[in-house]
Amino acid sequence: MDPQKVILYPVMTEVTSRLIEAENKLVFVASLNAGKEDIKRAVEELYQVKVREVNLAVTRKGKKKAFVRLEPEYSAADVAIKLGIL
Repeated sequence: MDPQKVILYPVMTEVTSRLIEAENKLVFVASLNAGKEDIKRAVEELYQVKVREVNLAVTRKGKKKAFVRLEPEYSAADVAIKLGIL
């Protein structure tokens, strides 16, 4: 799958800003038919980071949220600043 079609856009709320700082996680809205491996590959390719784990949740509105934890040597805050969401 094309990484641009897997990762639709980043999510920025108060809760996600705490996740960035406390748990080194980024939150994205992803394509509904993308799996954990697709999302991991897309994030690594788009943002040049290493992903430790991906957790998924589908919201009531039918959107898939991907909670992406980065490896300790990469900073979620740095990626968020590059994306312009922090």
